[in-house]
Amino acid sequence: MISTDYTNNSRVKRKVYGIIGAAITLIIPFFLMLNNHNDHLETDQSFCPFKMVTGFPCPGCGITKSLVYFYQGDIYKSISYHILGPFVIVFCWLTIIILITEIITKKEYFTGLLYNRKLAYNMAYFLAFYHLIRLVLFVRNNSFDDILHQSIWF
Repeated sequence: MISTDYTNNSRVKRKVYGIIGAAITLIIPFFLMLNNHNDHLETDQSFCPFKMVTGFPCPGCGITKSLVYFYQGDIYKSISYHILGPFVIVFCWLTIIILITEIITKKEYFTGLLYNRKLAYNMAYFLAFYHLIRLVLFVRNNSFDDILHQSIWF
């Protein structure tokens, strides 16, 4: 009985952490949008540590700006920063709804889907392919000096 209670408490705790993480993912870009006067996010230094050091974008670069522009209603600009931005919003809302429902009903939904190794590999392949395309376009559209300016070294 003790191990079952511990397991249930542990699961509930992980679900609460998931809800908090998804909510933070949705809230931070919302506040950035509210403070995006004169479209300063377009020219500001990236928050990405990888891009700050190398000048090159990481696979997640652009997600925050994508969410900001999605909130502003500019879907084209949102997708141009990162194609997965709008999907992140949908995923976060679904995560919050499903995890709250699981806590309330004490049932597991979509566990097989969320812990599906084949789905995880396919998503990783998609992200790697998408990032490779973005890197090729980034190098083609930026000079060495431009890339250096996007890092902290210049």
